[in-house]
Amino acid sequence: MSDDLLYVAHSTSPIFLNARMANRHGLIAGATGTGKTVSLQVLAEAFSAEGIPVFMADVKGDLSGIGKQGAMNKIIAARTEEFGIMDFAFQSCPVCFLDVFEKQGHPLRSTISKIGPLLLSRLLQLNDTQSGALNLVFRIADDKGWLLIDMKDIRAMLDYVGKNSKQFTTEYGSVAATSIGAIQRGLLTLEDQGGNVFFGEPAFELSDLIRTQNGKGLVNILAADRLMQSPILYSTLLLWMLSELYETLPEVGDQPKPKLVFFFDEAHLLFNGAPKVLTDKIEQIVRLIRSKGVGVYFISQSPSDIPDNILGQLGNRIQHALRAYTPRDQKAVKIAAQTFRPNPEIKTEQVITELAVGEALVSFLDAAGRPSMVEHAKMLPPHSQIGPLTDDERATLIKNSIIFGKYEQFFDRYSAFELLRDQAAQAQEQQQLANAKNQSTPQPQTKPLPQQRQQPQQRSATKTTTRSQKTGTGASIFNTVVKTMGSRQGQQLVRGILGSLIKK
Repeated sequence: MSDDLLYVAHSTSPIFLNARMANRHGLIAGATGTGKTVSLQVLAEAFSAEGIPVFMADVKGDLSGIGKQGAMNKIIAARTEEFGIMDFAFQSCPVCFLDVFEKQGHPLRSTISKIGPLLLSRLLQLNDTQSGALNLVFRIADDKGWLLIDMKDIRAMLDYVGKNSKQFTTEYGSVAATSIGAIQRGLLTLEDQGGNVFFGEPAFELSDLIRTQNGKGLVNILAADRLMQSPILYSTLLLWMLSELYETLPEVGDQPKPKLVFFFDEAHLLFNGAPKVLTDKIEQIVRLIRSKGVGVYFISQSPSDIPDNILGQLGNRIQHALRAYTPRDQKAVKIAAQTFRPNPEIKTEQVITELAVGEALVSFLDAAGRPSMVEHAKMLPPHSQIGPLTDDERATLIKNSIIFGKYEQFFDRYSAFELLRDQAAQAQEQQQLANAKNQSTPQPQTKPLPQQRQQPQQRSATKTTTRSQKTGTGASIFNTVVKTMGSRQGQQLVRGILGSLIKK
């Protein structure tokens, strides 16, 4: 067997996924309880064994067992005997646990600037007018070089733009107070859902996903059981990760194997209610990211959950059973059957409704990039544990992780909130000094000095006062500028395909 062939299923003979074609993306579909999670685990193990790092979200909380060696049971024994596998070796994969809420893994954070206005608009569920106002706020912050790191930064920026909207009208266009208010309310809702914990520093470096240990690819597992309580936050987070990978990874073209395989579970959440502009950009990312060496695999109940222009790019398919109790179900079954290259020996549409748990219709790309004829197959059993680890086992793996300690310590950098706070304090201080000066100025004499004798003293005093004010104000402005330059780290902030900050 060639090194680039990954054994993942069995029909009349073993079925292999060609590693060279793994970055041509894929789909795992099927109704609840038909075996999608085990198929995902089998694929992740195969990639890891080939030295390919993996990222996946643990939606149900039962994928952590991939970090522990499996054990024989009756089902596995029967299947390996059926496949004629005499040397089935149980083994674990190197794992890295991640968790936005910092309970079940290393903290996964990003910044408001990196998320960008398009994805933040989706998180806040803004309409077009409100999204335009948010985009204007980001543009002003970018032009001034002010970083937006956490929730208090974007709140302060919204307050600043709202109070000074007239001065921005000529250059940026008008922004309504109602739009600013709607965005602020959206931020409150997001905070109530726990989304505020995602924004802060240190921001997660996606290069940490692409690691190997002892020749095996690292399996990165995002705890998503709690995250799924806010589906928009979950899907936007994963979309941001894909966007960042696309923006930051170099072009590599076709390689013997991918640099990373990214599994997107509950993929229908990505497209539910997404505006066309966002769907178009998702399609662009999926189409182009394979040239960066990344394979994307969507997991959903039906192929009909995926837009056609994206579904057509998913070359590797595993289809578990679908139920056809209603006309809508029957339509979904027909669509699923039509996505496969026909096999004259299989009635695809009928077989989809008859598959048992752990069985699937399988079609992978061959070495030339052509889809193989669909085959009725049974998935290989996992080599690792089926089901979750204990809390103690998970904690041990987290502490032994190569990145332990890198993201655990939170810090708050000087950014838009602190800068605007200092500017307000300076303005207040200057106003207080002006008020005090006005109060201490003596009343004019009843018999003033002749005009020609008073003018030199007034000019001298005025000149001295002006110099003093310039010196004090200049020092304050200089300090602010220094802090601002320290936070912006450059002259311009550049945003990528989804509006995320990619270059300073």
